[in-house]
Amino acid sequence: MNVLSLFDGMSCGRIALERLGIQVDNYYASEIDKYAIKVSEANYPNIIQVGDVTKLDTSTLPKIDLVMGGSPCQGFSFAGKQLAFDDPRSALFFEFVRCVNDLKPKYFLLENVRMKKEYLDIISEHMGVEPIMINSALVSAQNRVRYYWTNIPNIEQPEDRNIMLKTILEEDAVEPMLSNIYGGFGEKKPREHTGKSVTIRTASGGGHIPSVYKKSHVIKAQYYKSSMANFKANNGLRATGIYTKDSIRKLTPLECMRLQTVPDDYLMPVSNTRKYMLLGNGWTVDVICHILKNMDLKEGQSSK
Repeated sequence: MNVLSLFDGMSCGRIALERLGIQVDNYYASEIDKYAIKVSEANYPNIIQVGDVTKLDTSTLPKIDLVMGGSPCQGFSFAGKQLAFDDPRSALFFEFVRCVNDLKPKYFLLENVRMKKEYLDIISEHMGVEPIMINSALVSAQNRVRYYWTNIPNIEQPEDRNIMLKTILEEDAVEPMLSNIYGGFGEKKPREHTGKSVTIRTASGGGHIPSVYKKSHVIKAQYYKSSMANFKANNGLRATGIYTKDSIRKLTPLECMRLQTVPDDYLMPVSNTRKYMLLGNGWTVDVICHILKNMDLKEGQSSK
């Protein structure tokens, strides 16, 4: 199988293909972030980097079986300014369309954030399919709702694995609790709260630690926008953290890898700040596995 991954990031799509046991002959990655490329190449030295998608000459590529990518979403996101296609980052969606139209792959997969219906309709018109909305909470310990446009058939909702935050914490981590929404950090007993978000404050008083959810007495994590200086990524793990009975702490990079269902041994030879950014901008690997497993593989290819 030949794969073209646009806006490849840290190659979460490649992890998914490997997890499924799908043979990849050539994996072409379009990415411009040097830190993302460093991480990808540390794990998959045979990745073929093709650079900036706006400069990609598709005629130089062989027959491509799968084009996938999550085009930058800042102009679409409800968390952003809702500039939509006027935002040059979101306009990169049309580069995805160009590559699909030029290469005519057997399959394509496009991911993006929750957005206004008018934007959804434009994307669906260009892709020729309606999206499926999947919350990563079904396969991981985070709430992360995304739309997926694909011509891979028979995609349904994943079965809920009931994975909670407690199950992905590092062994020496302190048991997390919910703070009283009004009570600050002095309260020792978790507030009884089910189904609705509870916002808790940062220790420094700047920005917010994420909304969290209590279910069966275990907390689920959620990515959340914050103004804390060390987490400036447009779609990153911004100041994601948990409340313990003594303090607020951020989730560790390893815990964030687990939220994205990235394997613990995945090499990330960059600073912790970059790790948070790359993971926040990446895919939940097991959601991608759930979608890609429905591909009708050619003779000679295999899937576990």
